[in-house]
Amino acid sequence: MPKQKVTIFWFRRDLRTTDNHGLHKALSSEHPVMPIFIFDANILDELPEDDARVTFIYNQLQNIHNHLKKHKSSLHCVKGTPEEVWKKLLGDFDIQEVHANEDYEPYAIDRDQAISNLLSKSDISFHLHKDQVIFAKDEVLKGDQTPYTVYTPYKNKWLSTLTPEDYKTHPSESGTNYLKSDSSFPDITEIGFKRSSIEVPDYNLDNLEQYENVRNFPALNQTSHLSPHLRFGTVSIRQLVTTTKPHTSFLNELIWREFFMQILWHFPHVVDANFRSKYDLIEWRNDPKDFERWKEGKTGYPMVDAGMRELNATGYMHNRVRMVVASFLCKHLLIDWRWGEAYFAKKLLDYELSSNNGNWQWAAGTGCDAAPYFRVFNPSEQVKKFDPEYKYVRNWVKEFDTLDYPSPMVDHKMARERAIEVYKTGIARATE
Repeated sequence: MPKQKVTIFWFRRDLRTTDNHGLHKALSSEHPVMPIFIFDANILDELPEDDARVTFIYNQLQNIHNHLKKHKSSLHCVKGTPEEVWKKLLGDFDIQEVHANEDYEPYAIDRDQAISNLLSKSDISFHLHKDQVIFAKDEVLKGDQTPYTVYTPYKNKWLSTLTPEDYKTHPSESGTNYLKSDSSFPDITEIGFKRSSIEVPDYNLDNLEQYENVRNFPALNQTSHLSPHLRFGTVSIRQLVTTTKPHTSFLNELIWREFFMQILWHFPHVVDANFRSKYDLIEWRNDPKDFERWKEGKTGYPMVDAGMRELNATGYMHNRVRMVVASFLCKHLLIDWRWGEAYFAKKLLDYELSSNNGNWQWAAGTGCDAAPYFRVFNPSEQVKKFDPEYKYVRNWVKEFDTLDYPSPMVDHKMARERAIEVYKTGIARATE
């Protein structure tokens, strides 16, 4: 019996059927489209069984599966390494072409190259489409065709380059050219996980007019909660730009995300190394006990402690607070930014390698367009400025007003002077 001829669309970081570029292209194929998702064992095997991000992904895939049932189709979900899964697909179907959306992280690039090589052995074309960003790779460059390493000039070029064509949507919601199938959707336990008690909140764009005025005050809880939805592609970046373009302050945050993505693309060494090598000889203290107190939110600095407890409980932390806790770890405790970056990677619902890495290196002073090493946030002044009534602090640090709340684990003045001296010495050694 001849194998079914199919076009495959591979869902990855684009978990929606609306304005999905790669899905739109696949549905234009002359062959019925079989949508698939691979629960990648290379990634999942390192995660706890109740990882909140996996639960979120699972829920989105279930929504997609239910949407496809309206077209008498289904989402083919399977767990394994991508190469194992694709080898089986090649055996089961007569695959005519494959479509997916681009992913710019180093692991994803290597994975896609391996699958492209595998498919090419059977003369199957593998088409990758731009979907999670407005401008990718080297689409925004300086006049001399080198990448930007400072945000503001990049932002200005990004804005001057933008045309309506760049955020034109790709209709895919009403596509009907799906393979008729009735694959059952797996239970979450079949992929080795269980539901997390942490839920990803829906995003909210109702407060764009007030965003600039309220964005730095964590007690107001007026942020959009958009970042995990961007991370996993449950929302279209093109539709977001259409909505947020009149709101400069919010649009700038979307551009920051693309800035860090192109930094990772052009400078992949940043994954585990300082962007600027002159910081390579900093002698971090890296005290494990200090690190534990920071992780648990028991430093004696209220905004740091509130932020870490919020992260541990919800998988989220307000952006202003992220800057404070990151600066405290690197500057006050002299703990390598890579320790903090790895902890955030485990905990954040919106963990995205490029942004997490870029922001940690910004806080540590080692990255592109970073805060200078001698700029050391005073966490006590930060809480007075951005949580003056201690509402955010009291929400997360229940013992704040009691004798049980610890004294500061390190004196700010001493820590600031120590950090500046350690950084100066490290830079001097690196430039000898």
